[in-house]
Amino acid sequence: MPDATQDCPTPFWEAKRLAEMSAAQWESLCDGCGKCCLEKYEDEDTGAIHYTNVACRLLDCHACRCTDYAHRAARVADCITLTPAHLADSSWLPETCAYRRLAEGRGLPDWHHLICGDPEAVHRAGASARGRVVPEQTVDDPLMHLVDWVR
Repeated sequence: MPDATQDCPTPFWEAKRLAEMSAAQWESLCDGCGKCCLEKYEDEDTGAIHYTNVACRLLDCHACRCTDYAHRAARVADCITLTPAHLADSSWLPETCAYRRLAEGRGLPDWHHLICGDPEAVHRAGASARGRVVPEQTVDDPLMHLVDWVR
């Protein structure tokens, strides 16, 4: 009896290194959690990254997507356009981030839209910033908004 898995192609994120992916494949890895668009601080002594619940002014806090993705780097001075080179040290990205997980040799979680086919699954799994963040325009001191993201 033939092996049924022979007919299933290997998903691109398992077959290619991050640097080998097309632009469309790279962009499709984003799970839409919105956590990379939150203010973070690095502890100068330990290098640990501390998250806040303060969202970038361009983040749609419900959709967890940038409202001006094409121009974000020009509009937000410290916005990082993620590339494979940035993943040499991915500790500043959330533990659940697909880019970080793949860079660290871990697979995608079951709730990732490329696995389950549902872009809302990240929110139902509690792995997104939806319902847990505030816009930066409403905050005087982001350091007063430190959070410990469980997911």
